[in-house]
Amino acid sequence: MTRVERVERMERMECVECVRVLPPDGVDTHTQRCRLGPALMSRLGLRLGSPVLLRVLQGSCVCTAWPRRDLVDGLLTISTRCATPDLSAHTLRGLTLDPRLIKPLKCPRLTRLRVSVFREPEGPASERSVLELLDGLYVHEGHLVELCCGRGGFVRVEAMNAGAQRAGQVTNRTRVEISAIHPVQNLRSRRGPVEALGEVEPVFAALRDMITLPLRYPRALRQLGVSCPRGLLLIGPPGVGKTRLVRAVAQGTGAALVTVNGPGVTGSRPGESEENLRAVFAQARAEAEDGPCVLLIDEIDSLCPRRTGSAPENRLVAQLLTLMDAIGSHEGFVIIGATNRPDALDPALRRPGRFDREAGESVSMQHFLRALRLVQPSCLRSAAGVTDLRPVRWEQIGGLEDVKLKLKQSIEWPMRFPEALVRMGVARPRGVLLYGPPGCAKTTLVKAAASSSHCTFLSLSGAQLFSPYVGDSEKTLAQVFARARACAPSILFLDEIDSLLGSRGPGPSSHSVQAQVLSVLLTELDGVGIRTLERRSSGRRIAQVDGGEPEEARLHQMELQEVCNKDVLIVAATNRPDVLDSALLRPGRLDQIIYVPPPDLQGRVAVLRSLTEGVPLHQDVCLQDLAAQTELFSGADLENLCKEAALLALREDGFDVSCVRHKYFLKALRTLSPSLSPGQLQQNIHSRLY
Repeated sequence: MTRVERVERMERMECVECVRVLPPDGVDTHTQRCRLGPALMSRLGLRLGSPVLLRVLQGSCVCTAWPRRDLVDGLLTISTRCATPDLSAHTLRGLTLDPRLIKPLKCPRLTRLRVSVFREPEGPASERSVLELLDGLYVHEGHLVELCCGRGGFVRVEAMNAGAQRAGQVTNRTRVEISAIHPVQNLRSRRGPVEALGEVEPVFAALRDMITLPLRYPRALRQLGVSCPRGLLLIGPPGVGKTRLVRAVAQGTGAALVTVNGPGVTGSRPGESEENLRAVFAQARAEAEDGPCVLLIDEIDSLCPRRTGSAPENRLVAQLLTLMDAIGSHEGFVIIGATNRPDALDPALRRPGRFDREAGESVSMQHFLRALRLVQPSCLRSAAGVTDLRPVRWEQIGGLEDVKLKLKQSIEWPMRFPEALVRMGVARPRGVLLYGPPGCAKTTLVKAAASSSHCTFLSLSGAQLFSPYVGDSEKTLAQVFARARACAPSILFLDEIDSLLGSRGPGPSSHSVQAQVLSVLLTELDGVGIRTLERRSSGRRIAQVDGGEPEEARLHQMELQEVCNKDVLIVAATNRPDVLDSALLRPGRLDQIIYVPPPDLQGRVAVLRSLTEGVPLHQDVCLQDLAAQTELFSGADLENLCKEAALLALREDGFDVSCVRHKYFLKALRTLSPSLSPGQLQQNIHSRLY
């Protein structure tokens, strides 16, 4: 079972009977009631009014169990009257809760209770008045309890009966001690309502979860052996609300916020910038002494650009790195950097331990597998060749069964079943070339092979490769190959390779940029598999073969190098194979050459069937007849045909139309022409490549 399949199986197993959290009813205002379905109450063994403890990632709260008035299961309303400081009705909005997180709570009657009070100007200030407002409530150590009856305010439960007791019920016999009295504004600045954020709500939730753990639960992370993350990098275009998002997160998690702009730190005299930066960190440490704190460095790209030469900015970058490395796990503040130019940042800032992201309640194999979907390797951040690959299934590509089988044998099998190929003595190809007429799904086939192989996918285009600076294109290509080896197993896809590379020959074109790039590509192709080992940990390089070694040792060394680098596969695609340099096609380079033909009659039927899976078709639609009338149509042409037929149905039958009739396909056929011509198909490109 592959890693992705294991993750999907684990996710299907969890939260099978989750309940959805709804806003509380108005009738339950100023109570501790949580409303559950009767079946869930029975399964948990709860009676009417039984105290329960609900735990979520954002915090926990103490409630009393009551049945829903509509007796519907699968829904839950929660009161946050007694909850941890970072839990509020806003943080629970839209949450799906596992019923296993609802635990019955033993709450004996309390004899002693020590609290700190956050009061309104006319709020309670004596032990007797606080006791009157808390009488009958269930409280928990470390929770905030909201006061009501028109005399608003909060109390924080600091301690109760001697011993290990952490929860209990306040009665009129409980002796209340007030340890401190604060104005309620001190608490509201950290627990006020968070403004609506619109489309960035998912980003808000993810960012809130990332900073809640290190700020609120550093002791639990240390017990689990997990180092607290120190920095988070927030990336987005200008004007999308990055700064507003951080302010909302700090407010929603009850953390103080210290903000500084990158240009605001820079000073005119030598050393002033570093001094200003140290002062900002000192201010954040001072705020963290009173509670959790978030340090926001806005426009961090202007503060810490890439270090080059001996520029003054280099000292500022070094100072920031030193300050971040000096933050101890006991210091309760997190650094958030905001930028719209992540590529301009110094790479040292983006390594783990500085600007990273980690989250989790308890560490298990399931959490590691889920984290693999969220955490991107550092070698794939803001680099040439990195692309966002949307998974494509083989079933989504109609026809081309022979081509699919060849691609599975050339790409998927070596990546997923290398032991079987080694056992049978089958050598994997070094590179694969797909060629054929345009619009015949060459790029889609490569994406499907990469998706089924579950490996790193890198793609390089001319826009990423070519540069106006001498030697920059060759350097970029070499870096992409090095990145592919670092992220192995990986596939490096060169789409439209004919536009990337030149053909060496007599004349001035042999010294063009494309010809130079071709030379680098040939060198890298020869080096993939048997070349010097690249070790990121030590930076050393081990020579491939030393002349004085015995033959057996030499072969063993070459075998080890082959195993280390063999999981990098080069895949190229072109519709102009005649312009490729012959040296690119010799064995050991692009040695697996696959022709992708236009779809034949049965292939067009399969393509049409795949394209119309999501289209409601009338019973009179005959795909076999359409396939017979679409000779010389490529897969892209057939996709355009289906789209035009659907648009014609909407245009002529109105927006209430329920299906597409056969006549609209015929009408669309009269306006469309195939992109392929008989001349293209008559070219004997096989003789060029075989």
